[in-house]
Amino acid sequence: MPTGPRPLRRLERHPDATVDPAAWPDRVPAVAQLLTEGLDLPAGVTFLVGANGTGKSTIVEAVAEVLGVHPEGGSAAHRAGADRGRGSDRSGLAARLRAVRSPGRRAAAFLLRAETAHRFYTYLEDTSGTGDGPPRPHPLHRLSHGEGFAEVLLRSRWVREAAVLLLDEPESALSFDNQLLLGASLAAAAAEGRQVLCATHSPLLTAVPGAHVLQLDERGITAVEWEELDVVREWRFFLDAPERYWRRVL
Repeated sequence: MPTGPRPLRRLERHPDATVDPAAWPDRVPAVAQLLTEGLDLPAGVTFLVGANGTGKSTIVEAVAEVLGVHPEGGSAAHRAGADRGRGSDRSGLAARLRAVRSPGRRAAAFLLRAETAHRFYTYLEDTSGTGDGPPRPHPLHRLSHGEGFAEVLLRSRWVREAAVLLLDEPESALSFDNQLLLGASLAAAAAEGRQVLCATHSPLLTAVPGAHVLQLDERGITAVEWEELDVVREWRFFLDAPERYWRRVL
C-alpha cells in the first residue's frame, strides 16, 4: 500500500468540544478513544472491524459528515435538491471532530452504506428530472440490491473520482465473487493515491494485501494483523465444525 501524501491525515476533536463518558456514543470505547486521542489515517485502505455496537458505522458516518457528505450516502454534490430523510449527525460526533488534511489537498469524498443504499438511489431518481416532467426511474432501482451496490462500487464515476472513499459494510450486499472484485478495486484505488475507510465484518475484504486493519472492541481501537482478527478466528472455527456452533445456539 502507498505510504506517501494522503488527502486525509487525521481526525481529531475540536479543542472546544466536550466529551461525556456516560452518554452515547462517547461511552463506546472506540469513539471515546477517537475523541481523546484522535485517529491517524494512513495512505491506502483502512478497515474498521468489530462486533455490532463497537462504533464502526458511527465513525465512518462522522468522517463523511466532517468531509461534507450526507450520512445517507453520496458525495458533497448529492446534498442539495431533495429531502434526504434522516437528519444529519444523529450521533453528534461529526460536529465535534475536525479533519486534518494534507497541504493543498481537498478531500473530495464519497460514502456508500449498505443500510441506506436504496434511499440514495431514490434521491438520484428524485433529482434526475429535466424540469419538463416527473423524475425518471433511476436504473439502479431496476437492479437487485447486490447488483445495484456492485454497479455503484465498481463502475460509477463518483467512486472513481473520490479522493476519500467511505464504505459501511459493503459486503452485506455482495456475493463472494463481487467481494473479490471490490477488494481488487480498493487496492487499485490505493495504488492511485486515494484513501479508503471501510467498516466491515468480512474476512475476505480485510485480507486485501497491504491493507491496514483496526479492530474495535472493549479496548478501543487497536491495529491488528489479519490473522489476529476475532472475525477471522470465529469464521475459521465455524467452517471447521459448524455443528458445534449450532448445538450451542439451537
